[in-house]
Parts: sequence; C-alpha cells; structure tokens
Amino acid sequence: MKKTATRLADGRELLYYDCRDDTVREVVDRRPLDPVTTGSEIRRDPLLGDFVAIASHRQERTYQPPPGECPLCPSRDGRVSEIPAADYDVVVFENRFPSLAGDFGRCEVVCFTPDHHASFADLDEEQTALVLDAWTDRTAALAARPGVEQVFCFENRGADIGVTLGHPHGQIYAYPFVTPRTALMLRSVDEHRRSTGGNLFDDVVARELAQRERMVLMGEEWLAFVPYAAHWPYEVHLYPRRRVADLRGLDEAARAEFPRIYLELLRRFDRLFGISGPPTPYISAWHQAPFHAPGRDDFALHLELFTIRRTSGKLKYLAGSESGMSVFINDVQPESAARRLREAASQ
Repeated sequence: MKKTATRLADGRELLYYDCRDDTVREVVDRRPLDPVTTGSEIRRDPLLGDFVAIASHRQERTYQPPPGECPLCPSRDGRVSEIPAADYDVVVFENRFPSLAGDFGRCEVVCFTPDHHASFADLDEEQTALVLDAWTDRTAALAARPGVEQVFCFENRGADIGVTLGHPHGQIYAYPFVTPRTALMLRSVDEHRRSTGGNLFDDVVARELAQRERMVLMGEEWLAFVPYAAHWPYEVHLYPRRRVADLRGLDEAARAEFPRIYLELLRRFDRLFGISGPPTPYISAWHQAPFHAPGRDDFALHLELFTIRRTSGKLKYLAGSESGMSVFINDVQPESAARRLREAASQ
C-alpha cells in the first residue's frame, strides 16, 4: 500500500491509498472554495448522561445528486469533484459537512472505488484489503490526535438507510467521548468479569461455536454469526478468532482472510431478497475499543452488519418501543435468519 497526503482547495486533508507503490499523485485541487466553517457542538443530555452532536450546518449538504454531478467520483472530462485525480483506488478525506469538527472530533469520508455504480460487494479481494488497510491507518492516525477517545468506521448503503450520496463510500468518526453503545458493552464486560472471572466476548463467541445454530460463516481466522438477541431482522456479527481491541491489533493471517469472508457476507445479504430486487440496504459498523477507557484490554473488535429490511418490500421501522424506550422488537427469529444466510451462500 502507498499513501499520499494532499490538501483540498479549502484546506481539508485528502489521502490517496493505492495498491501500487509506484503510483504518483500530483493533481492539485484548484476549485475556488472558501474555508469550511461549521457550527458543530456537543451537548450532554442530563437525564440519560449521553452526548448529542448539534450540527445544523449539515442541512445544506449535498443530497442525492444525479450521477453526473456526484462529488465522490474522480475529476474527469472537465468536471471537478472532491477528488482531484482522474482515477483512484481508495480515498479518504475530511468531510465538508461534518457532524463532528474541531474540538468536538472529526469526520472523514472513505471512497471505496471510483466506480459510481458499484457496491462494496463488487470489489475484489485486493481492493477490499486496501480498504481494510485504510481503516486501520486512519484508526492509528486519529488515535494519536488530542481529545479523540474512540474511532468508528462504518458504511451506510442504500436510500432506505438514508444515504445522501449513492456512490459507494463509508465514513470514519473520531469521537471526543466514549459512545453510549460502547459504554454499555464495557459495563457488561466489567460485570461479567466480576461475576465469572471470564471475558464476556470470549464466552459469547464460545457459546455460538458450541451451539452452531446461529453460525453463518466459519473461517480459519474469522467467525460470523447472528447474535442470540439480534435487534434487527438480519444481523450478523463478525469476530476475529483471536481477540484484539481494535483494527491495529489484527495479525497478518486475519488481515489476509478478511476480504474473502467479508465479501461473502455482503453478497449473501444481497441475495436474501432475490437478485432481481433492489440492493439490500445495510449498515456495516466496526466496534473498536475506546483508547483510554478502563476495560479496553477486555474489549473485542468486531463488525456488525445489519439490514432494516425484514422481508421483500418491507422495512423494519423504529417505532414507539424502539425509538421511545430503546426496547427492540424483532420480527425474524435469529435462528431463522442464520439459516437463510447460510442458504444464500455463493455457489
């Protein structure tokens, strides 16, 4: 992998990640852009104790442009975009409309491919490995920034999820606090350690290996299963067999196998509701340990992949119980979901 750092016309950082070490990146962004100004702030809810990002400037962000005006495509044929080069492998750059900025964190965009009409599942294993390298590199770089407590790499795919840009891309958030979801996990891990002396993540994985009925994929280095108490109709958790706290801890064997396992999972999701229908909307989310929180060494890196589609043509909406009380009601039995995902295997 070769990484080349540059700046966009408004001062934002942009990084090219290339498969070839001899790739040269010298194109300059000459757009007449004003410096980015944001009104991002973090407010703490006194009743729940969690944090809310207030980012009213995001009302003006680009929304569902036609393919010919996509800001994530390369700059070609006289049209300039957020990416000055005429082609690229993987690109990461600071979001022009960030949810978190300045003293309140950082938001980055990750473009997986220059092909506007592709999806992550269309990538080959070499390109997927490069995306993993980029996620890992950005996790390491953002971990070194003052005030960053946690890094979250994720992808939202599909209009039903709410994406504003159709180009295959993800995001990376660097939070100045430990997120509520992670704080709950750390609390459960601590309680489990105190009551049993064991590691909660290890015990969860061991149970799934023993029972097998919710297991979806088993590799030499990775395991994928539907969780016992899945929140979403089709939800898979992907764990490396050797527990590590974040992406930086993956060894070469785990990094080498990841592309094959992850691409197979994504392709199974796309086959769940028939190959002739619209692509399956999903969220893919890396759960990484906070950098300074107690219990970091007990945390287990894992990827959560889920769809809000519960059956063909029907979505799972977060209604009263879910949105009002955070009590999920799942329409699909986890064991049935796992069985369908096993049946959707590539031939």
